Amino acid sequence: MTAMQCIEFLNYPFSEQPSDLQWGFRIDGTDLRVYAAEATRGLWRQESEDEGPEEEERFLLAQHGGLSLSEIDDPVRHFLGDPVPEFADPSTGTTPVLGCSCGLWGCWPLLTVITTTPGTVTWSSFRQPFRKEWGELAMGPYVFARPAYEAALAEPVRLAADPLRTLGEKTP
Repeated sequence: MTAMQCIEFLNYPFSEQPSDLQWGFRIDGTDLRVYAAEATRGLWRQESEDEGPEEEERFLLAQHGGLSLSEIDDPVRHFLGDPVPEFADPSTGTTPVLGCSCGLWGCWPLLTVITTTPGTVTWSSFRQPFRKEWGELAMGPYVFARPAYEAALAEPVRLAADPLRTLGEKTP
């Protein structure tokens, strides 16, 4: 039997405007963007100039942002794998779970297949659509108990700031 992960749905400001909120996630206490950074580190190194370790880490963690609350009209439908057509990718069956750090989800999305059963919700087959040569990223699958997943989705944790933002540094 596959071990179940724990998910936290987060809402936090995209900018200095507290009303401009976005969706974020922690899986087993770790921000999903950290998993994406780890999964793409080696892939980016093949494409990038030599950067210092601090610059590389900042770039990797800042490549994705959350999805705007104002764009996700029905979060239950979206995060159970049935996004509205403008978010869906019928060719891969994927749903965006992260967007670009610029605030436009379609600029640099992280896509995943969300599969549901009566007892579980699974996120798998993570992809970056603008780097098809990367294929499936080395992250997941993440399997969640559906009752806990739906409860977390119904009551997202509200944060005052982006959880990856360091003191004194502007959100990318």
